[in-house]
Amino acid sequence: MSEPDAKLRTGTGSDEVVRRHLRKRHRGERRFRILGAAAIGFALASLVMLLASIAWQGISVFTQFQVSIAIDLAADEIDPEATGDPEVMGTANFSALVKASLREMFPEVSGRKNKRRLYRLVSSGASYAVRDSVIQTPGIVGSTVIYQVPVSAEADLYLKGKVSRSTPQDRRKLKDDQMDWLDALRERGALARVFNWGFFTRGDSREPELAGVGGAIVGSLLTLLVTLIACFPVGVAAAIHLEEFAPKNRLTDLIEVNINNLAAVPSIVFGLLGLAVFLGPLGMPRSAPLVGGLVLALRTLPVIIIVSRAALAAVPPSIRE
Repeated sequence: MSEPDAKLRTGTGSDEVVRRHLRKRHRGERRFRILGAAAIGFALASLVMLLASIAWQGISVFTQFQVSIAIDLAADEIDPEATGDPEVMGTANFSALVKASLREMFPEVSGRKNKRRLYRLVSSGASYAVRDSVIQTPGIVGSTVIYQVPVSAEADLYLKGKVSRSTPQDRRKLKDDQMDWLDALRERGALARVFNWGFFTRGDSREPELAGVGGAIVGSLLTLLVTLIACFPVGVAAAIHLEEFAPKNRLTDLIEVNINNLAAVPSIVFGLLGLAVFLGPLGMPRSAPLVGGLVLALRTLPVIIIVSRAALAAVPPSIRE
């Protein structure tokens, strides 16, 4: 065999080996892409299922059952001395008026124990709602007013189908006679399911039907505002100084190392720092947006400095000048 033919065959064999190797790599890459896409799809599907489950189980909190009760705002009960002073009217026993209205709706209920179970169908916030309306409009004293007041949390769960009669009575807070009374109210048309606007405006409460996220929303916004004011100007100024003006020496190197280390510190450490400094020696009030904002500013400051320096370093010299 001549020398050119041997070189040609050798080159052809090498090209075939390379092509086989490339085909193998391409198949491996396709498998890797398919597995990666499948993993991402599975993660997204799991996330969607989790969020859907949370939304499905918690969607009922946005609605609330209310009961219509006619309350006799007797003047001798609210303002016996006819002072006309809203502050004096606000001290009346409005809870007794609500209970009296419930007794009129169910006159067949007798016995102290049964009456207490009847009273527990209505939220304890009903009396406060009546009191606020009397203080705002004193002219309604002496008349009978129909109020829409929320039912208790246990009654609300039953009306929403979350509590079943098939559950043994000793394993649920709502008793059979209370369920009968709620069914009677439903048949009379005294119950209405309305959107729970108070969930977005009210704060914490020991009564579930009166609780809301309004306080948490306002507190979070105030905390973020304190964090922005405390860390953004300082973080950007520090990044500009370190990137553009600070000399390269051991001190700046030490500062940069500490900034990078602080960015990797767990959040719980900053929480303990706030507890040991802000709430301890400084004596700042607990559960205040100021304390939370300062702690969050300490946690965010290293990240802002690092990101700002990276952004400045990415700017071309001509544009920077």
